[in-house]
Amino acid sequence: MGDLGDLRAWLDEQLPPLLEKYDVPAAGWAVAQGGEVIDGAAGLLSKETRVEATPDSVFQIGSITKLWTSSLVLQLVDEGLVELDRPIRDYLPDFRIADERAAARITIRQLLNHTAGFEGDIFLDTGFGDDCLEKYVASLQDVPQLFPPGEQFSYNNAGYCVLGRLVEVLRGRHYDACLREYLITPLGLTHAATDAYEAIRFRAAMGHVELERGAGYVPAPVWAMARSNAPAGAMLSMRPRDLLTFAQMHLDDGRAAGGAQVLAPGTAARMHDWQVDLPELGLMGSSWGLGFERFDLPAGTLIGHDGNTVGQAAFLRMVPGARVAVVLLTNGGDAMSLYKDVVGRVLGRLAGVELPAAPTPPAEPGQIDAERFLGTYSAQVFELTVSQDEDRRIWIEQVPKGFFEEMGGRAERTELVPYRDDMLIPVEPDRGMYVPHAFLGDDGTGHALYLHLGRAIRRAGTAVPAGKTVLSGKEEA
Repeated sequence: MGDLGDLRAWLDEQLPPLLEKYDVPAAGWAVAQGGEVIDGAAGLLSKETRVEATPDSVFQIGSITKLWTSSLVLQLVDEGLVELDRPIRDYLPDFRIADERAAARITIRQLLNHTAGFEGDIFLDTGFGDDCLEKYVASLQDVPQLFPPGEQFSYNNAGYCVLGRLVEVLRGRHYDACLREYLITPLGLTHAATDAYEAIRFRAAMGHVELERGAGYVPAPVWAMARSNAPAGAMLSMRPRDLLTFAQMHLDDGRAAGGAQVLAPGTAARMHDWQVDLPELGLMGSSWGLGFERFDLPAGTLIGHDGNTVGQAAFLRMVPGARVAVVLLTNGGDAMSLYKDVVGRVLGRLAGVELPAAPTPPAEPGQIDAERFLGTYSAQVFELTVSQDEDRRIWIEQVPKGFFEEMGGRAERTELVPYRDDMLIPVEPDRGMYVPHAFLGDDGTGHALYLHLGRAIRRAGTAVPAGKTVLSGKEEA
């Protein structure tokens, strides 16, 4: 175990060379142990402007915003305005997706724990007006259902936009105003921005991307994604210390440092508790709560969330039993390797928690008959085609569509090798990560029904199966 003074000295000394090592332009960090907080930053907010990062610089937090959205929803539950196991239709009668039966059954809980089952990577831009979220949710009427509600976990950005709309309707004001009134202000945050107009008031980080693999990171073509995706993580930015203040509220049973009871006693713990298991993907948690990603480790449960936007990556980790939290915000490069070095050291020193080992391909992968995996899996943002050549090497080709194509995505072909039962893994890393590919279910012909990469991607041309679904170990008709 160590103390915060030792960590500050280590971070101040080691962060600059680590940024250079991993080609990360800038990073901001904050660490809390009990009521004590330290923070810092290093690097350049933009390689073009050469503005240096400071502890008060704001970075986009990406999908960590989902924890803010889920907190807004649980406030409604605390007030008796929402029941978790009632259908979303009870509150949003106009909610529509392509599967009418599923639309009528999907509950608030299933939206919060990513088991609603409809396709979730819908990045439609419906403008910047205060009605953008209302328009976005109305546009989901043709989105397909991938599996019956409650059957399995599949990360769902669109589902959190629906939850954001729920907050808007019940509060009678737009999502950004709800963030400010019910979270940002009670928490006493001073460097939090709900859109680009607010972010420009601060030293704001610019995301950096690789336009071609190996060509180096350059400032991204745009600062943020569409405002219509704000509840899922398209806009919210802040300095690390402000995100840490939010985390401390969760560690302190919903109470802000200034004394405001932001969540009712016991609500934060309910949000952190287990709701659904995940496939053993290695790069994600082992289970999920009501918004929170969970890592069930030998030393205890680690909770938090990651966020990725246009060239920015964010990490939040919390150890409730030790009242320790750490934030790392970055703007490009191999952010995952930086996370492992920085967050891994903090958690090890302050909480005795070791990050789970990242998945890697076997040194001597064997050969298998990949017939069960072969075929095309289709989503709105890409198509993935798995094939096996005459030498029994396995390949996956990704062809971007829609939003991914508009953002400059390009077709890529990658070799996969056997990893675990019904799982393959790439031979080469992508931004420091080897992402396991899990193949689940059966399409009725012996082939996998889903390719799971954190979200379930359905085999092209197959129908949603009828029958019973399973959630939390209980069957539902």
